[in-house]
Amino acid sequence: MIRKIDTNSEEFQIELELTKQFTDNVLKEHSLVYNPDSEVNESIQMGLTRNKMIYGKRFCPCFMVIGQTPAEQESNSENRMCPCVPALTNEIPSKGSCHCGIFNTKENAEKLSQQNHLHDAVAAHEGLTKEECEELLSKQEVNAAELESLLEAREAGIIKFNLVDTREWMEWVSQRIKGTDHLIPTTSFYQALERINNEKETPVVVYCLSGSRSAYCQRIMLDLGFKSVSNLDYGISSYSGVCESGDL
Repeated sequence: MIRKIDTNSEEFQIELELTKQFTDNVLKEHSLVYNPDSEVNESIQMGLTRNKMIYGKRFCPCFMVIGQTPAEQESNSENRMCPCVPALTNEIPSKGSCHCGIFNTKENAEKLSQQNHLHDAVAAHEGLTKEECEELLSKQEVNAAELESLLEAREAGIIKFNLVDTREWMEWVSQRIKGTDHLIPTTSFYQALERINNEKETPVVVYCLSGSRSAYCQRIMLDLGFKSVSNLDYGISSYSGVCESGDL
């Protein structure tokens, strides 16, 4: 049976304020900070409030509560009561945040804040900084919006990288991403790769139709000593930016 809680009720709002005081105290006691994404914090605080109203204790809302009676629930070692032991002893020290994401080290919160800013900049097509471009090019995969932003930054002279099409010549002629620097077909990859073998320090983004062939070529390039190779996830089929056709 699903227990329905009216989040607009006075009872819930009073308990929610107490939960916020509780999480504030956890931060102070353990020298932690909140997640820079306020929606994450609010969601967890509401979940903790819900569990307090149902079970009488602030069990972690990211895990199920096992046990029918209060005694069974409290004694079950799989139940996580906030702030839970696994978070304090393992997750936060090793990953910088608890499983739910509400409690963070200062360093991890700053990292998350930078990532959120980068995501917002890409989504809004705002100009990326050199540091933001370098962060994107260090990723194993970039998405279509990120590649568009990287190409815009390269056009503005902010960053340098090679965009490589790993499909076949007939696919290249039919349609390719505008700004593609090299066609290095998978079927003749080693031979065609010779044209950029002297540019192994320059970051590379590879793509194909769906992302599978280029992922294979990405692994080969990394094995051959290319410093940074990112794959366009889902390939040109996901790309909504400007494309062109015809041979050069």
